[in-house]
Amino acid sequence: MLITAIAYIVLGMATLPFIYYLIALHSSWRFFRLPSREKASRSDFTPPVSILKPVRGLDPEAYENFASFCRQDYSEYELVFCIGSGDDPALPVIEQLKRDFPGRSIRVLFRSGRTVSNDKVAKLDRLVSEARYEHVVISDSDVRVQPDYLRTVIAPLARPSVGAVTCLYVSTGEKSLIDNLQTVGLISDLYAGILVAWELDGVKFALGQTIVTTRSRLAGFGGYRMLENRPADDLLVGRLIAEQGYEVELLRYPVRTVADYGSMRELFYKRLRWIVVMRHMRPWGHFGLLLTQGLPWSIAAFAIRPTLVVLFSYLGAYFALRLAMTWMIGTWGLKRPFSWKDLPLVLVWDAVAFVMWLSSFLRNTIRWRGGEYYIRDGMLVPASPSSD
Repeated sequence: MLITAIAYIVLGMATLPFIYYLIALHSSWRFFRLPSREKASRSDFTPPVSILKPVRGLDPEAYENFASFCRQDYSEYELVFCIGSGDDPALPVIEQLKRDFPGRSIRVLFRSGRTVSNDKVAKLDRLVSEARYEHVVISDSDVRVQPDYLRTVIAPLARPSVGAVTCLYVSTGEKSLIDNLQTVGLISDLYAGILVAWELDGVKFALGQTIVTTRSRLAGFGGYRMLENRPADDLLVGRLIAEQGYEVELLRYPVRTVADYGSMRELFYKRLRWIVVMRHMRPWGHFGLLLTQGLPWSIAAFAIRPTLVVLFSYLGAYFALRLAMTWMIGTWGLKRPFSWKDLPLVLVWDAVAFVMWLSSFLRNTIRWRGGEYYIRDGMLVPASPSSD
């Protein structure tokens, strides 16, 4: 009798991820079918803009990434980099950029001037303080954009209610199975969660690939200096601006990032770092991820009741819904074509993501910029000396 009761409990719990998948499909459909509010904004809203880029080392195809920001169809803007030192390998690329685009305002700042756990944030603090213009666009160094990028991302700030703008992103130039796996995980897993959050709670975060705001909005919560020893600074910027009563606009306009994962180990540890940070910052949300894991629950359902009905009902529904989510977000929404060869990667990613979730409970530190850190009270605390 007890075994029967446990079986029914497992079978019932195994249906919960399907409810989440249906919510994700509905949220994705609503998000991508709604008219783009940024296109409805004033097309003549083109204030001067400072594009701010903290840089450490050289990303693949860095020149093309940086050059895409010099080809903007926009009247007045500057491009400001902050690097660690004069021997940073990114410096010759930036100098070449200056020679190739003499009509653009391109500046380089050296060092953040502070010793902190999160040097990227310290660099952003200096970049914001030395930006010429009130409106700022912050993006990671691996981002590549189209000529209409600035006009598109700045447009929502014409509405006084909008305090920040952020974008989804898609990988480009995948060269390996690992790159393709990362892209599938990004689209079918991370973005599904983001769009469910958009539907249920609104956007109270930002993504580091694009954060568009003003210096005044940043100063409203104390600026980057108050984030310099904290993880997930991009997420926090969006949250802290939203807490001031402003909207954070998530655009349907994706930017591109250059795929650069050299190994499965590298991908695993980078994504594991994200999920460990989430465990500390949003413990209940992190635990709730268990209810979105359709693959292990479907396997458990079949293991406890190994019949063809359960096999096709649970594993069949799981696979169909996951493929539908991947197609709707990636192909229909973000206009990224998928090959049939990519479809099995959805299952591979879900298995890897479950292992990451389990592993996150076993780690007390994260690996960040050459060092190991504990997360205590939302702060990065060095666990070992940095190798920087």
